[in-house]
Amino acid sequence: MTERVSIAIVVDDDPSFRRSAERLIRSAGFNVQTYPSAAEFLKSPRPDAPACVVLDVWMPGLSGLDLQRELGKAGIEIPIIFITGHGDIPMAVQAMKAGAFGFLTKPFRDQDLLDAIRQAIERDRVARKEQADLAELRGHYDLLTPREREVMALVVSGMLNKQIGADLGTTEKTIKLHRGHLMRKMQAQSLARLVQIAVQLGAPRPRA
Repeated sequence: MTERVSIAIVVDDDPSFRRSAERLIRSAGFNVQTYPSAAEFLKSPRPDAPACVVLDVWMPGLSGLDLQRELGKAGIEIPIIFITGHGDIPMAVQAMKAGAFGFLTKPFRDQDLLDAIRQAIERDRVARKEQADLAELRGHYDLLTPREREVMALVVSGMLNKQIGADLGTTEKTIKLHRGHLMRKMQAQSLARLVQIAVQLGAPRPRA
């Protein structure tokens, strides 16, 4: 199975490692981008495709751990696989606690790196799909009127149309109309799906 739409990014100040890593990763069917420093990588836009970063811990200027912190501050979520020839357990723990996907100590097997890249990219692929789905749901929710949002919150709380009408000071018939409109706008074919959407959106809860 080809991975040509996926990108492995190698950030390492060792040119020989960058070259060998690029050859290895391309041989496995991934696209590759390489950078000699964390600063150079930070200047580049995030790829618009599932990706991961193979990141050296020790580099002049910004270290790999520094870059990890900078990405976190910028809200850039991309799986990071740390590599080092001088790794120790406390450093690995620090990196993993900060959200690193993996940590490999040189020398490592080629297959270990490829396996880590494949798994990291798959995680990013899933995360990107979830983000896209959530953005689509938010777009649908933005189409709702304020009253439709009120009705939606009460519907997913389990209230019947008649109860919602009494709560909002209107008729059951009017609530049915609002409910039909919001179901169509949210593209929910069932109450169960509407509840699921509300959970995904973290939609406002009904009034107490």
